[in-house]
Amino acid sequence: DMIKLKPKFIHQPGLATGLGSFAFHPNFTKNGLFYTTHTEPPGITKAEFGFNDSIKATVQWVLTEWKVNDPAADRFTGTSRELFRADMVGGIHGVQEITFNPLAKPGDEDYGLLYIGVGDGGSVENGYPFLAQSKEKIWGTILRIDPLGRNSTNGKYRIPASNPLLHNSKNKTPGEIYAYGFRNPHRITWSKNGDMLVCNIGQHHIESVNLVRPGNNYGWPIREGRFVIDPHGDINNVYPLPADDSVYKITYPVAEFDHDEGVAISGGLEYWGDAIPQLKGKYFFGDIPSGRLYCLNTADIQQGKQATIKEWRIAINGVSTTLIEACGSNRVDLHFGRDAQGELYILTKADGKLYKLTGAEQTNG
Repeated sequence: DMIKLKPKFIHQPGLATGLGSFAFHPNFTKNGLFYTTHTEPPGITKAEFGFNDSIKATVQWVLTEWKVNDPAADRFTGTSRELFRADMVGGIHGVQEITFNPLAKPGDEDYGLLYIGVGDGGSVENGYPFLAQSKEKIWGTILRIDPLGRNSTNGKYRIPASNPLLHNSKNKTPGEIYAYGFRNPHRITWSKNGDMLVCNIGQHHIESVNLVRPGNNYGWPIREGRFVIDPHGDINNVYPLPADDSVYKITYPVAEFDHDEGVAISGGLEYWGDAIPQLKGKYFFGDIPSGRLYCLNTADIQQGKQATIKEWRIAINGVSTTLIEACGSNRVDLHFGRDAQGELYILTKADGKLYKLTGAEQTNG
């Protein structure tokens, strides 16, 4: 009960605020640790990541570590401590994803490191594009920290020595930054071959899947997908890439679709199960509002190229349908999940239903 445990918890101004994400430490069964993000009002507590007070903050996102008394219990009892908080210009594009690399094993450099997707907080849409596309600020980035360490500026977590943008005498880069240039890195996941994939929700034209490499710049807000935008002008317009584009050293998506196919990417997850062999090697994602469903072959993911996206359709109890029809709402609010056996699920938040993928067949459509 977040409201009981965090009395300052709010889910205002609404969409994209409240409880953002949760992640269990890979050693949870022994150490009892898990992590959440949520929103609170600005100004009550000073944020580790803030901006000039001439810019009005709408919410603060808070990253919390929880320690349970009994990891086997089905109800929470225990304690918590705050790791950091960040001011946001708007209520949108907050800290909506935290996760650990599920492929990392004890002894691996990545084991126990928490990845944190930080959106631009609506800063670009509200006229503060300089808060994004900056290696000196955390908005529009993927962060990576070790929550069990203590070498951060506030002494509450560790910044891994292998992070690509560590502090030095010549810059003010927060060492927490792993990659930057995202509008809303809504979901972070890995393919079986170790590729880190981030779905980035676009502005007015492009939804994208990105292959993330440490230290790379993914373009926002001077790019939307493989197009130029003017962050100081009308950000709903896009333009062709310049002839000298390589000098900007921007990493472009490995797959993208435009707003004829969907307006807010949801997902994605590779199928890791055994029950449906036809789904092996496929990465699934979709569109949050419409519930349209897409996939691509993970073997086609390659930096500098575009993987082919295919649409897939569903049948419920043997009857072909769409998620809009199934949930009776024009906004499906689509999300994906995967269980310990690697089987996939889809959630239609509009009606609170969770579906499990139970079979598949190839068509020629």
